[in-house]
Amino acid sequence: MKTVILCGGYGTRIRDVAENLPKPMIPIGNYPILWHIMKYYAAFGHNDFVLCLGYKSEAIKDFFFNYETHASDFTLKLGEKNSVIRHNKHAEEGWTITMAETGLNTMTGARVKRIQKYIGNDDIFMLTYGDGVGNIDIKKLVKFHRSHGKIATLTGVYPPGRFGELVIGNENNVLGFNEKPQVSGGRINGGFFVFNREVFDYLNDDKNLVLEQEPMRKLVENQQLMVFEHNGFWQPMDTYREYSLLNNLYSENKAQWKIW
Repeated sequence: MKTVILCGGYGTRIRDVAENLPKPMIPIGNYPILWHIMKYYAAFGHNDFVLCLGYKSEAIKDFFFNYETHASDFTLKLGEKNSVIRHNKHAEEGWTITMAETGLNTMTGARVKRIQKYIGNDDIFMLTYGDGVGNIDIKKLVKFHRSHGKIATLTGVYPPGRFGELVIGNENNVLGFNEKPQVSGGRINGGFFVFNREVFDYLNDDKNLVLEQEPMRKLVENQQLMVFEHNGFWQPMDTYREYSLLNNLYSENKAQWKIW
């Protein structure tokens, strides 16, 4: 099963942290938040990733292309033919990472549509954002998705009120999806999606297509969107304050997403 990660946005609200990096590459400790997200999925046995790239994609490509060097001790012998001897292994051996250029100014819905060919024949795939961490139980999330038979599952969390609020029915079906409510008191979309491949029928290649708008509302209308309720830790990294919060949690060994 593939795990798709949205990594292409501009991250304008957090430019004061790192002007020269895309938001998924902003570090928590010594590694980018994107790496933390991937490590979390890999801890549940999911290490086949598709990265939807856009803004400053070269930074993400360079990081993983040179990952073996960054993650290992090595001896380099210079000469006509340079040779490298690596002295240790790293826990990320076996990861498969497909880096897909999905457009500089492409919105989330079109980005997902453009990686359809990389899902292959898988009946379901997972999707998340490249700027948030949590301690969602991925095994239970996938089990819940398979149990209800609908096309889409998103993870509902309790966060700040500036995100899109969910209206949830008695059977965990989503009755409404309000992207930017004025007042929020309930759960919101925390990402950590699971989709059947039929979700591609709700998407198109229009670069302005936002996953969280028309496609989600159409899924709601067709009663095909369910919510996996998560009561534990969840935190995006949109601002300097949130960057500092996550780094402080990590440095103090209080990072609830660090299960590896």
